[in-house]
Order: sequence, then structure tokens, then C-alpha cells
Amino acid sequence: MSKQIQAIRGMNDCLPEQSGTWQWVEQRIRQVVASYGYQEIRTPVVESTDLFKRSIGEVTDIVEKEMYTFDDRNGDSLTLRPENTASVVRAGNEHGLLYNQQQRLWYMGPMFRHERPQKGRYRQFHQFGVEAFGIDGPDIDAEVILLSARLWQQFGMAEQVTLEINSLGSNEARAAYRDALVAYLKANEAALDEDSKRRMTTNPLRVLDSKNPDVQAALADAPSLLDHLDDASRQHFDGLRERLDDLGIKYRVNPRLVRGLDYYNRTVFEWVTDSLGAQGTVCAGGRYDGLVEQLGGKATPAVGFALGMERLVLLLETLQLTSEVPGAVDVYVTAMGEKAEGYARRLSEQVRDALPGIRLQNHCGGGNFKKQMKRADKSGAVLALIIGDNEADNQQVGVKYLRHDREQETIEDSALIAYLRSNLSSEHN
Repeated sequence: MSKQIQAIRGMNDCLPEQSGTWQWVEQRIRQVVASYGYQEIRTPVVESTDLFKRSIGEVTDIVEKEMYTFDDRNGDSLTLRPENTASVVRAGNEHGLLYNQQQRLWYMGPMFRHERPQKGRYRQFHQFGVEAFGIDGPDIDAEVILLSARLWQQFGMAEQVTLEINSLGSNEARAAYRDALVAYLKANEAALDEDSKRRMTTNPLRVLDSKNPDVQAALADAPSLLDHLDDASRQHFDGLRERLDDLGIKYRVNPRLVRGLDYYNRTVFEWVTDSLGAQGTVCAGGRYDGLVEQLGGKATPAVGFALGMERLVLLLETLQLTSEVPGAVDVYVTAMGEKAEGYARRLSEQVRDALPGIRLQNHCGGGNFKKQMKRADKSGAVLALIIGDNEADNQQVGVKYLRHDREQETIEDSALIAYLRSNLSSEHN
């Protein structure tokens, strides 16, 4: 017997009993982005390695340690995308979507990073994100935050997440802050762990994001980013806060909040929760006004966010908020006898024509009444249609409810569609 092949570590299957939850989550996300007028963009999962080196930064953990990079048969270096903002910008530049235009875009799909798999974090993971281009005021920053807040409302978890915001300022202001921070870190180097010492010379702002409590204690008196903001960035940040206050969006200013990617500037934000242990960030984003030009386009303001789908699904399950996820089947059609089978198939197709949203499953494989009803119950269907040769002769259908205490009844087949329309949830009709 051949050795069984298994999935690659950190790249997981989504099984049928899980896919319903994913579809439910994806459907609500699509509803929210549509309500704000955002359009979907789909980019390849494989890009030129240079795209991510230029956008993310060569001295980041992602580029140095985590990317899946390989040479193709032509000798070109290719990479499975570790994030999608750079890909969206590349596509926008390539197809002339960005210069002197406004675009509101969203995406959903798999990303790849070679890191240690853990609960809610995998080597193949899925992200949903939005990207808005061509608008430089704080109003669009407020809009993308508001859009993310509406997602939490849709899922019934608005009370379980907290918004944190900060400003990284302009590139020039951040460079001045970086010098002040490095001076402070060098003076307190003995209190830093090895990872923070390495970041001190490569990406010092990431030290602020350390999860080591000893490092955080050493940062207590570190200079604040907000004290080094340029005037334009301060006005932008104040404008964002005014809009969030006006909208009733609660937030906390976190002066140590930074992003792990080099291309961010000005507004940065995260939605965090204490319901997932150490992995508390649910959604993160901010401004990246220089990235379009950095990747070969004309200077274009931009802002967006991304969230990990696996982590979102895990949070919803942890909070027991997935009870509304519909089952795989609404109606299970049984058929006893050859005449009944043909009649049941024809009737089922008529129902599917009239009610395209219904989930109707026909029994296949024969078997007695008891076996077929056992399959009907296992399917999770709300009701079973019971059809034998006698029903076929009389053009009738038996209706048995599987989840409710209601008497079995017999109806004329001509009344079946109206019956299902009125007795099943309206979303299936």
C-alpha cells in the first residue's frame, strides 16, 4: 500500500463542515464593501520577487525569513505573495488605474509566509483587505476605519474589539524620530532582547511593537512618535480624530503603534481583542502615500487595511457567534420506487428553477424508507419531501419536518413551490 500523502505543514484543508462558516463570513464582508461602493480586484498569487523587496523592505522579517521564493525555468525569481497591497499597487500602475484618479478597491484571497504555524496563523492564510487611492485627506482614513467597524457590527462582535490609532508622520519626521529612538535604545541596550537589538539597526520602530514585557518596560520613557510629528501630519491626525469622534467611533491613541512594513506613513490603526490570547490583532492598516511612486507610478495618496480570515473565523467561533451559519441542505428529497425516482427528479428541477436560492438534495443510492430518512436527518435539512410510487401516481408530495414538532402533511405538487417559499427562510427563495 502506497504511503499516504499529507498536506504541507501550515497549509490546511477547509473541510465541508467548515466551509459553510467561511461562506457566511465572506458573504457578509461582500455586503459591507458593496455598501461603501468598493470594487473587487483579483491579482495573481505569484509575483516578481522584486515587487516585495521594493515595497516591504529587504531588511524586514517577511523578506529575510518568511517569503516563499523560487527561480522559475527562465531563471526569474518569483515569490508567492506574502501580502496583497503591493500586488494591488502593481496592478493599478500596470493598468493605468491610479494616476490622477480615485479608486476604492477590495480583495480576498490566499497569502503565503513561512513562519511557525500556530492557532489562527498559518503558512497559507487568507486575507481580506481594502485599498483606497487618490484621496489625501483624513476623510478617507475615517471611511476605511468606519467600514471595518461596520464589519464588527455585522458579525455581532463590536463590543469585543478595540480600535487603536497613531500617526507615523511624514518620512522626514519619522527619520528624525528614528534617530531619537535609536539614541534612546542604545542608551538602554542592556535591557533589550536579541531580537530588539537586531531591529535597532535594521528597523528600530519595530522595537516599539515588541511583545517582550521586559522590553516594553525599558521603553517606558522612550521618546514618543507623536512629539515628532510635522505640522501637516498633526493636522491630518487631528482631522481623523475629529471625524471618528463625530461618528461615535471609540478609539485609543497608542503612540507605540507601528506597522511591520516599511511603506506606511501618517495614519496607522489596529483593531485588537483580548479574546484570542497573545494574537490580539484582528485587523490592521493605515496610510502608504509613497508606495505607488516607489513601485514606478506617479505619486498617489493611498490608505487601506487587511485582516486575516482565519483569525476572524477563529474569533467568531470563540465568541460563539456563528450560530446563524446555515446548514448545507434545506430540503432532502426521498424517493421509494423507480416511478417515484423519476417523478422526484423532475419535481426537484422545477423547484430549483423557481427557487434558485434553495439548497435541495435528492437521495441517491436506493434503500428503504428508514435508511433514506436517516440520510435526510444527517443532511441537516429543515424538512424532507417523501415521495413513493403512490405520490407519483397522484401528483402529490409528503412533507415531514425534521427540526420542528409539526405533523407530517401531504400537498399537491402544484402547490409545492408556494409552500416552500412561505415555509422556508426568505433568504433561500
